Formats: sequence, C-alpha cells, structure tokens
Amino acid sequence: MNDALRQLVWRQFGAAIDALEAAIRACPDSLWGDRSRRPEFWYVAFHTLFFLDYYSAKARDGFAPPAPFGLEEMDPEGVMPPRVYTREELLRYLEYGRERSREAIRRLTEESIEHPSPMSRSGLSEFELLVYGTRHVQHHSAQLNLMLRQAGIEPPRWVSVSREALDPIA
Repeated sequence: MNDALRQLVWRQFGAAIDALEAAIRACPDSLWGDRSRRPEFWYVAFHTLFFLDYYSAKARDGFAPPAPFGLEEMDPEGVMPPRVYTREELLRYLEYGRERSREAIRRLTEESIEHPSPMSRSGLSEFELLVYGTRHVQHHSAQLNLMLRQAGIEPPRWVSVSREALDPIA
C-alpha cells in the first residue's frame, strides 16, 4: 500500500478519533459520571476506546488493554467495568489508541490489505477492519454528541480531517 493511501486513511480515521476526543472534553462533570443515564456517557467513551485498541492489535491471543482497564468488554454477559473511569484515564487511553491506530495503518502492505485480520471475527481484511473501526468510532462520537445535546450542551463541531498527520514509514 502506498504512503499516499495510508495518509488518506489516517486523515479520516484520525478525524474520527479527534471527534471522539472533542466529545469527551466537552462533557461536563455532571453528565460524565451520571449513573442514572442509560447509556452512561463515560461508558460509551470507554467502550469506543476499548474497541479502538482491540481492532488495532496484532493478535487476539494475549490482547489486554493498558491498566487500569480490564477485559469486561469481552464478557458475553455484558459485565460493566468495576467503576466509572475518569476523563483523564480515558483521554490517556485515547492517545494510546490513536498511536495504535497509526501503527495499524503503517503496517498495511499490498498483501495484508487482502488477508483476514486476526482481530476480526467475521473475516474482515486488515484494511476493511480499519474502515470498520473508523465507522465504529464515528458512530459513538455521534452518540456522545447527541447525549451532550440532550443535556443542553452544545456539541463540538464537525472534524473534517485529522489534526495530526500520519508520520511516514521510516
């Protein structure tokens, strides 16, 4: 895969991540930890970041999110995390996921874009899983923006392209 196509993919995937970050930053404390809302704002943000991390991993075996996060998202019973994660914890996880996503894009080759990703349960190629991941992040960013609007808060503006470039492959 040529560098120009990698850059294009990153500009849009990075924009989705930037939109997620803007929604997280725009959330007031009163909405962030409001346990009476379904879904809970912090949890939607966490869920999105967990799968941003998961889809950019190299292999399912041994996958684990960084501390303090656990694997509850993989539980078929829908077990919630043990506590409300703070905005700061999730912003650190967002930066971790942003870099892992960059790495996943840098790993793409002409051959790998056609091979099934080890992280896909439905046989998506590595390239298609990146597109799928972009859609997942954007879907939940829009959900968070709706939650902000429903709480009377003006949501962040649309992000057209990533604010940061994808560093070229060395």
